Amino acid sequence: MTFQDIFKSSFLENIGSVSLLDMALALVLAFGLGLFIFLVYKKTYQGVMYSSSFGTTLLALTMITTIVILAVTSNVVLSLGMVGALSIVRFRTAIKEPLDIAFLFWAIADGIVLAAGMIVLAVVGSVIVGIILLVFVNKKSHMNPYIVVLSCSDSASEKEARRFLEAQVKRCVVKSKTARKGNIELNMGIRMASDNTDFINGLSELDGVNSAVLVSYNGEYMG
Repeated sequence: MTFQDIFKSSFLENIGSVSLLDMALALVLAFGLGLFIFLVYKKTYQGVMYSSSFGTTLLALTMITTIVILAVTSNVVLSLGMVGALSIVRFRTAIKEPLDIAFLFWAIADGIVLAAGMIVLAVVGSVIVGIILLVFVNKKSHMNPYIVVLSCSDSASEKEARRFLEAQVKRCVVKSKTARKGNIELNMGIRMASDNTDFINGLSELDGVNSAVLVSYNGEYMG
């Protein structure tokens, strides 16, 4: 067997293994579903700084996964080589929001399912997942945790401020307390009964209260 025979058998014969119609159909559907994932991500994003590049990544990831799986399903030998090649790839980008992981897996799963020919499953599954995310992520809750940073001049004003605050919220727990001469600082976690924050104004007007600050808290950062 000559070198030309090897080259023909391993490369040229694989050019037609995936038809142009199949490639075009898979990529168009991948673009449509990727765009749908991007729009759902944009509607459900609840962070402080929206990243349009991450949304574009979801769109590209769906199409790229489709291309990879099309190549893998058309050639068994190529699939083994692809597994070895991808096993050395390491991604160092930190995921800031836990929900972003779900969107990444959603984009990858759609690409895999589309390339496998399960178009109905990919479309119907994406619609169902998108509706669930839109309903539950955008559901407003007044029970979100908050932090109250309270500065008092003495112990008596501290007790009065705590009684006032406990009467205004559903739950109040002291997280930390710092005492200095002429100043007592409290960090208290609270659960509000509604979205009305007027109670913090009344709290700051109590005798002996130097300042009262209300901060939203999500478990990772405050802002």
